[in-house]
Amino acid sequence: MTVARVDNLRATAGSAILVDGVSFEVVAGEVTALVGASGSGKTTSALALLGEHGDGVRLDGRVEVGGEVVVDSNGPTRADVRGRVVAYMPQHPGSALNPARRIGTTLRELAKLHGGDVEEAVRVAQLPGDRATLKRFPHQFSGGERPRVALAQALTCRPRVLVLDEPSTGLDSITRLQLVQELRELTGTGLGILLLSHDLDLVRALATRVVVLDAGRVVADVLPASPDLPLTGTSTGGQPLLEAMSLSASLRPRGRDVVLRDVALEVRAGACLGVVGRSGSGKTTLARCVAGLHERHTGRILLDGEPLPVLRNRTREQTRRVQYVWQEVRGSFDERRPVDQQVARTAQRLRGLPAQQAREEAQATLARLGVAAITAARPPSRLSGGELQRAALARAVLANPDVLICDEITTALDDRGTALVLDLLTELKTRGTALIWIGHDLGLVAAVADQVLVLDAGRVVEQGPPATLTTEPHHELTRRLVAAARIGNPHAPPVLTLDTGSDPRSEPRR
Repeated sequence: MTVARVDNLRATAGSAILVDGVSFEVVAGEVTALVGASGSGKTTSALALLGEHGDGVRLDGRVEVGGEVVVDSNGPTRADVRGRVVAYMPQHPGSALNPARRIGTTLRELAKLHGGDVEEAVRVAQLPGDRATLKRFPHQFSGGERPRVALAQALTCRPRVLVLDEPSTGLDSITRLQLVQELRELTGTGLGILLLSHDLDLVRALATRVVVLDAGRVVADVLPASPDLPLTGTSTGGQPLLEAMSLSASLRPRGRDVVLRDVALEVRAGACLGVVGRSGSGKTTLARCVAGLHERHTGRILLDGEPLPVLRNRTREQTRRVQYVWQEVRGSFDERRPVDQQVARTAQRLRGLPAQQAREEAQATLARLGVAAITAARPPSRLSGGELQRAALARAVLANPDVLICDEITTALDDRGTALVLDLLTELKTRGTALIWIGHDLGLVAAVADQVLVLDAGRVVEQGPPATLTTEPHHELTRRLVAAARIGNPHAPPVLTLDTGSDPRSEPRR
């Protein structure tokens, strides 16, 4: 039975055509996937199931959900289907979570409104159902755990249609594999799922039907081949540029709630250190310690053999030399200013460039990453998640850093966007930039890194060259990460190669 139908959907913003004649349906007990590059119209099409749209966007066509018309030729109707018929989990889960409320309070309120089951929703979302977890606020969860909190909220509403916008963003590969199993269970109960994803392996594992979008149009109804990722890691000699010794960190004062335990690492100029582990293993805390943002730590961090203080005590030159690109970037942009101006500001503030020269460098770097000038001149709310993630990378690159920390920076990108990012980072490595690449996907990390650290519960449990870790893993967690890296293609090796020949850039048609 069809639970949602989209016919000839069209979305315009002024003279720009965002979505043009898109049609698809969601069937009870099945997964329909929308795939395509950043900015191809996936989120706009999905929001139409709720009768919603971005600022200045006009919808027409016909959208029916659960037998109710939510969009017709006059635009959105007054039908209220959110929660009780359609539940939507956004790509950036922070926007769906109330930072001032404990998650248990929110879940119980939703359960009362919609007749849901908090315990079942939490279980399916792979969250502990204990009292301590339910008493936590959203900011007390890791970047990989917050999407699961948002999923639990959506499931508590007991919807007939569940819209998942990049649900594997920020998930480690083991949790992603568990997510596949749980979503299969949900479809077995008759729930219809609309999956928006760049993760083609996830799509292969789940989807019954696939709709491929490009520049707002349906261009195919079959799954495109998954490109491979290049082996870009190179061994580099010399003394370490950055070192951390006996690094431990806690979330609370006086060493309470320890999240890192006696971690040691080093990375040389022109080399890449990969850090992998499950959500909550301490990866982001490690990155924040090196970036100077997490002050509750002990041990030593050295840059060129000299102590590196916390960020508020760093000189402008030290700030320039160590740059950090984190996972959830939207909150780091000022919604009142164009993105290209904010990217250029880094070169002005940290390198002293004149405004015009900084703007030209910003536009050139953004274009190289597939974010065209017309897109970059918009405010952050007008960019897709993948475009904004690449803009955050460009902002850090404009500092000309000696050390660049990349924390899950490809999670919102399609494979071609990932290829552009890897191409730029490979060039930075040849110039001598040291990279710390933090990720959940062992296959991708192994493809770009020279050495890999595996973190579990804040400790380094295994380390070594990526070829060794992926072919001869010793620790149980490493073996599970290797196995999970093959999701959707169990016979493929975890380290792949990528054709970067085509241009993934796309713009709304005019």
